[in-house]
Amino acid sequence: MANKQEPVQRIDEATGTKTVGHEWDGIEELDTPMPRWWLWSFYLCILFSIIYVVLYPAWPMVEKATEGTLGWTSRGQLAEEINVAEQVRNTVNDRLAQIPIERLSEDGALMQQAVAGGRAAFLVNCVQCHGSGAAGSMASSSLAKGYPNLNDDDWLWGGDLTAIEYTLTHGIRQQGDDMTRFSQMPGFTGVFEDAEAEGLVDHVLSLTGKAKPSAVGADLYANNCASCHGTAGLGDRTQGAPNLADAIWLYGGTRAEVKRQILTPRNGMMPKWQGRLDPVTIKMLAAYVHSLGGGEDFAEVAADPAVEVDEQP
Repeated sequence: MANKQEPVQRIDEATGTKTVGHEWDGIEELDTPMPRWWLWSFYLCILFSIIYVVLYPAWPMVEKATEGTLGWTSRGQLAEEINVAEQVRNTVNDRLAQIPIERLSEDGALMQQAVAGGRAAFLVNCVQCHGSGAAGSMASSSLAKGYPNLNDDDWLWGGDLTAIEYTLTHGIRQQGDDMTRFSQMPGFTGVFEDAEAEGLVDHVLSLTGKAKPSAVGADLYANNCASCHGTAGLGDRTQGAPNLADAIWLYGGTRAEVKRQILTPRNGMMPKWQGRLDPVTIKMLAAYVHSLGGGEDFAEVAADPAVEVDEQP
C-alpha cells in the first residue's frame, strides 16, 4: 500500500511567502498570515460575546431565554417607558380636569397637549361622519350631505370652547338627554302652493345673490321664517337657526336642494359623548375642533351679536 503524499510547502518566488502546499492545475495558495488588527478584532468580538451572554438574555430556552446577571429585558424596559408615559399623561389629564375650558387657551403648552390628544380622539370617534380632514360633506358625495365642515367659521350653536364642549357632551337632538341641543325645522309641504314655494326659494337664494328677489317670497319669509332665521336671514344661535345669508349650506345650495329643505326638511343628529368618553377627552376634543381654523373667542363673539352662524355643531 503506497504512502500518502504530504503537501510540499515552498517559497513563492514572486512574493517571498510560503505556500500551503496544495496545487491544482498549477494553481497554488499562499499561506499569508492574517493582519494583526483583524486577529485582535476577532478576539475582542469573542470576549464581548462571552460578557454579553453572561450579562444579558441570550440563549433561548423552551419558555424563556437565559436571564443574564443584570436582570435586564426588553419587555421590562418597555414597561418602564410606558409607565413614564402614563405618568406624564396622567399629569396632563389632571391639569386638564382642573382648568375651566374657557381658560384653557391661556396656557399655551397645555392647549397644545389638549389639541394633540383631541386629534387622536377625533381620528377614533369622529372621522366616520366628519372625515379625516374634518371637512364633513364638503369632502363627501352628495349622498353624504348633512355632516358639518368643522374647518370653517360657521357655527350653528357657537364656536367658542365652551359651546363646542357642550355640544360634544350632550349632542344634537340626542334622545334621552334633557340638555341636548335641539332645533326643529318644520316642513311646509301642503302649506304653500308650488308657485309660492318657488318664490320663497327665490327670496332665500337672493340673500346670497344667487337669485332675483321675489315680493311673494319675501312676504312668505317674513310671516313664516323670520322668527327663527331673522329678517336678514342671519340666523339665531339661541334657537340653532342657520344663517341663510352666507352661501354655506349643510344639505346643498342648489335651487332643488333648498326647495327640498323647505318642504321636507332633514334634521341631523349628533350623538352625545358624555358616558362614552371621559370629561377630559371631551375637553381635548373641543380643543382640537376649536383649533381647526374656525374656533371663536368667546369674548369677541359675545361682544359682537352681528357674528352669525350656520350648520356646524
